[in-house]
Amino acid sequence: MHRPRLLQTALLLFAPMAFSTARAQDWPQWRGPNGNNHAAPGAAAPTQWSETSGLAWKTPIPGRGHSSPTLFGDRIYLTTCDEDAETQSLLVIDRATGRLLKQTTAHVGKLLPKVHPNNTHASPTVACDGRQVYALFGNDLAAWVTAFDLEGNAVWQKRATGFDPRRYEFGFGSSPVLAGGLVVVTSEYDGPESAVVALNPADGSQAWLSPRTQSLSYSSVARVPVGGQTQLIMSGNRRIAAYDPASGRELWGVAGSTFATCGTMVWDEAQGLAFASGGYPDSFTLAVRTGGDHAIVWQNNVKCYEQSLLVAGDYLYGVSDRGVAYCWRSADGQEMWKERLGGAFSASPVLVDGKLYVTNESGTTFVYAATPDGYQPIAENQLGDEGFATFTPCDGRLYHRYAKREGGQRQEYLVAIGN
Repeated sequence: MHRPRLLQTALLLFAPMAFSTARAQDWPQWRGPNGNNHAAPGAAAPTQWSETSGLAWKTPIPGRGHSSPTLFGDRIYLTTCDEDAETQSLLVIDRATGRLLKQTTAHVGKLLPKVHPNNTHASPTVACDGRQVYALFGNDLAAWVTAFDLEGNAVWQKRATGFDPRRYEFGFGSSPVLAGGLVVVTSEYDGPESAVVALNPADGSQAWLSPRTQSLSYSSVARVPVGGQTQLIMSGNRRIAAYDPASGRELWGVAGSTFATCGTMVWDEAQGLAFASGGYPDSFTLAVRTGGDHAIVWQNNVKCYEQSLLVAGDYLYGVSDRGVAYCWRSADGQEMWKERLGGAFSASPVLVDGKLYVTNESGTTFVYAATPDGYQPIAENQLGDEGFATFTPCDGRLYHRYAKREGGQRQEYLVAIGN
């Protein structure tokens, strides 16, 4: 497959246009086709369900993981880890029926020595460009990307860069992002290979590498439109930084953020602002200009650490680690309202038909209106007793991964909520 003519053909097959083939009702990567965690315009979703009602199907999932479902065509792609067998795998699930079609092992052994109790060995969400599926795992003290075909057969596997934290061994967390015809991976840790790296989808070869500070952080890059171009913007290590998707060149950077962040940045294109929150050891939520002087426009001390924020209209929404939902005016940070939901949160809110859906770590999903006019609750729903993955809204359904303890044993499920 390395002969020049075949390689040239492969590169043509994986031209950048392949990354725009997702249908409106596909969800090809973390935070959806546009990276904003918004369902497609005109989409709908149910507001009430339970273990015994409102589910189209319910499928037991082997192993443990916190990755969210990726949907493309008639398939759902999800990662998992069997910690006893020390395997990290890709699951392929039928979108219509929930039937598990295939489980393909990417790694056997060499799991990262330690992970945080709220993390897993299968937390990054996979990305799909319509031709291949890209799974990112922390394994053998490195960040590894495995490409699979749409049926779940492994095509190639590459070590993207190192991941060998010495001070905080909390495991791996960032998700691969498709941008500029490349697969972009972030691996930040207190070692010499801390970097943002882009791989060619045809063979996994390195397209570019941009070094990051040798310090631990977990955020994925956000694909932010700025002046008609896409910039890869991320928080972490006390900076907000933007990169060129084609070359990896740092376009700009400004002091801000805190040492460690996990959430993916969000943006308000009309206002020319991007937003970040976190983290460790400091708590913050801030807005930064994506153009001009790149100044920090406003900042407060609310902490949304593992979970990402969400922009809807002229307003910014978030749920803090302490279980308080907020609405701010994006232009100046004016607090419009706040409401205590209860519980701890790791999952991020999604927007469907003017409604926000977000699940706490105990499996309770809160549904409320995306409006600045006060907190307007719509429903609360319970599935299982553990919820860390973010909803995937497609097909008038909500696809959701959760866990439940039954007879003393923990079992994960993937469900389709809706008709």
